[in-house]
Amino acid sequence: MTKQVDLSGFKHLYPYESHYLDLNGLRYHYLDQGNGEPVVMLHGNPTWSFYYRSLINGLSGDYRTIVPDHIGCGLSDKPSGKVYDYRLRNRVDDLEALLDHLGIDRHITLIVHDWGGMIGMAYALRRPDRIQRLVITNTAGFFTPNDKGIPLRLWLIRHISPFAVPAVLGCNIFAFSALYMATSKTLPTDVKKGLTAPYNSWNNRIATLKFVQDIPVKKSDPSYGLVESVSTNLHRLSHVPKLFLWGEKDFVFTMEFYKEWKRRFPEDEFHSFPGAGHYLLEDVPEKIVPMVKEFLATHPVLSR
Repeated sequence: MTKQVDLSGFKHLYPYESHYLDLNGLRYHYLDQGNGEPVVMLHGNPTWSFYYRSLINGLSGDYRTIVPDHIGCGLSDKPSGKVYDYRLRNRVDDLEALLDHLGIDRHITLIVHDWGGMIGMAYALRRPDRIQRLVITNTAGFFTPNDKGIPLRLWLIRHISPFAVPAVLGCNIFAFSALYMATSKTLPTDVKKGLTAPYNSWNNRIATLKFVQDIPVKKSDPSYGLVESVSTNLHRLSHVPKLFLWGEKDFVFTMEFYKEWKRRFPEDEFHSFPGAGHYLLEDVPEKIVPMVKEFLATHPVLSR
């Protein structure tokens, strides 16, 4: 049974007004804070819009910050796999539907992390005329560099169903282990509650499993073609100003990914943080927010 998400233990960290878009009968939750040029932030797995609170607070005084929760995540509905097809293409379609609904069709800055990177790059290549800037953090727009495959932890979840289902859906191992493996510091109790609150029951953890199962590793995998297309066409975004911010201790999106981005876009701005992990905005928000603000200010919107 789906359980309500209890915000009481961290509401002071997440004081935003909720908005919902109806997507074929499913409630797609998003935040819409501030006014000005649109800055759209896309989370990954197992995070949700809560992860971006420092950037929302830092940017919403000057920009319109829009932060959706992917279906199955955060405060969005969490349907079964029979009701919603948890694939990359659906995520891109959902994002496009939201931005079309909001009438946002130009001057978009995308800030992406983890799976949000592939979703965001796919959308940017689908609608390149709408994209003004990109802020890219610990993510990919291509397959694992050097054909190294995915980390063992993800491989086990993806390939061994007798392990994955009880571990991820029953014990919430993916979201809970990330509290310690994705960050380089001890998180406060209220932050831990905020990061894991949406994944409070077997049914509510479906997306944390489906995201991993959707990682394409062979051509027959459903999302392989779209990832291959994104990787092949990333060069079409060369003209878009980009800021790369990377936690060096990330055990999934390692420095090999950072180097691959740098190889593809050597003219863009890159910064890595030796003491930070995958949850970059939990580890060093005091460094990231000023850098993002400066990047936006030094790459103003060009009328076209």
